[in-house]
Amino acid sequence: MCGIAGIITKDGSAADCAILQAMRDALLHRGPDGSAIWSEGPIGLVHTRLAIIDLSSGDHPIILEDGSVLVGNGEIYNYVEIATAQQAAGRFHKTGADFEPALMMLAEKGVRGTADWSGMYASASVDGKGVVCLARDPFGIKPLSLVETDRYLAFASEPRALIAAGLVRADVDALSRTMLLQGQYIPEPRSIFRGVRRIFKGAAWSIQGADINRSHTNPWLCEETAAPPSTMDEAVEALDPVLERSVRMHQRSDAPYGMFLSGGIDSSCLLTMMARLNENPVIAYTCGFSDGSAPDERPAAATVAKACSAEHCEIDFTGDDFWAVLPQVAWAFDEPVADYAILPTWALAREARRDVKVVLSGEGGDEIFGGYGRYRKAIRPWPLGKRPKTKGLFRGRTALLDKDNHWMRPFRDATTASHRQYADRLQAAQAADINGWLPADLLLKLDRALMAHGVEGRTPFLDPQVAAFGFPLPRKFKFENNLGKAVLRYWLAKHCPAADAFARKKGFTVPVGDWISRRAAQAGGLVSATEGVREICRPETVRNLFHAFDRRRARQAWALLFWAVWHKVHIEGVDPKRDTFELLQA
Repeated sequence: MCGIAGIITKDGSAADCAILQAMRDALLHRGPDGSAIWSEGPIGLVHTRLAIIDLSSGDHPIILEDGSVLVGNGEIYNYVEIATAQQAAGRFHKTGADFEPALMMLAEKGVRGTADWSGMYASASVDGKGVVCLARDPFGIKPLSLVETDRYLAFASEPRALIAAGLVRADVDALSRTMLLQGQYIPEPRSIFRGVRRIFKGAAWSIQGADINRSHTNPWLCEETAAPPSTMDEAVEALDPVLERSVRMHQRSDAPYGMFLSGGIDSSCLLTMMARLNENPVIAYTCGFSDGSAPDERPAAATVAKACSAEHCEIDFTGDDFWAVLPQVAWAFDEPVADYAILPTWALAREARRDVKVVLSGEGGDEIFGGYGRYRKAIRPWPLGKRPKTKGLFRGRTALLDKDNHWMRPFRDATTASHRQYADRLQAAQAADINGWLPADLLLKLDRALMAHGVEGRTPFLDPQVAAFGFPLPRKFKFENNLGKAVLRYWLAKHCPAADAFARKKGFTVPVGDWISRRAAQAGGLVSATEGVREICRPETVRNLFHAFDRRRARQAWALLFWAVWHKVHIEGVDPKRDTFELLQA
């Protein structure tokens, strides 16, 4: 996992080296192991490297004898299989890097060659004729943003690189801001910054000069090719090789790796499989909260870790930690997500970086195998099974000055499109999350929180073959006794009996309301006075919000606090290396 960026001049003039250097410097946290700049005529590429595969000779850019060149972020997990086939055809490789076989495939097939890649990636390549290909993986695991100006087309792993290079201003897009506050995240392709767009997941765009051909995309899952299992035993047996293959491929690394263990079904399944595939103990990291009302997942995680003979590393994230590191967490999210799970994810990555450079994580398990309670609601008979309506966090008589519901449209459009594509209401609900919430919230959270510390996050449930197995499963393999992810639960019960495989899903919560409530008067006064919050709220309403806590108001207070801190860091340019109260007063 690395950082990439690049520019294409529209008038054919040489790429500006100062712009490329500025983009590189802004992405160094994503690639602490090295950096490079390549340019030829109007095209310039930037790479910052986090060395995971072929540590000694896998530097980017990858350059072939025919002049093709590539910079990539992420991993092509099936590079071994691609390379083996190429060698059988008489083509050989200079390195053991995963993107070299991938670039050879592009050289042979053009942008359609990305359809044969299996992995998480955002890449930029240039062929011998000067045609640029921008590609992003089908699930949107790795990010890529785009800016178009009068002089340039420019792209980068993070918008901060485009801003640092002077290609776009750090101006807030008002509608995106409302989406963030009301809906927790900003649906793609929108960005928080005016003039920036996120390239669609699955994109394989070809660019020649200033013309972008957006016609080719790679779908995020395959059609079911085999008859579905008849019984749960058959489903569990069929799942095993699919999961084993994915975990084995996601463990391909020349750097040390571990995993994030929550104690829930998804991460417990991953650790159980990793224990099978590794001779040495797997390092598992778990975060808990000792001074709040949120359930502590450490005891359940410890039980699974012990059963799997894992090396279990527990961290305690407290209210003092919350106030101390929130500015640094906000800095990591130049594209913001108002999901409080960013806090423990960031803290886990900081801890994991001491031992490993790669962690496996359970994102995608709920979406692929049907884990959320809202999915059960979606399949109820009419009228109980109405499609869910989007309700904003700040609904009714609340703090925001903007009470228009125009922000809802992208959220509703995603749901409508999924129902048009899938007649089955359960699959439609799953697809809406896979296309919307997953890339714009959960995967963005994983990318930014881990890359802030130079750690690569991998998601074995978001594998084409896992998706092709799990997504089309009949409902009886997803729900049983009002519990989701039934097939995963039965698999876990079989292979790790110590795990509480049939415990009810609790959901991951962080006690931000408890932490804010203890310093609400101080925080409310400071938040209400910040430039970012004064633009969107009446100060007295904000102060009252921080004093009158209940569950919904606590979430609203968190969203406004996060926005105030984010705005200080990314718009006002305040140094995040200070605690929250010092930052808010700056």
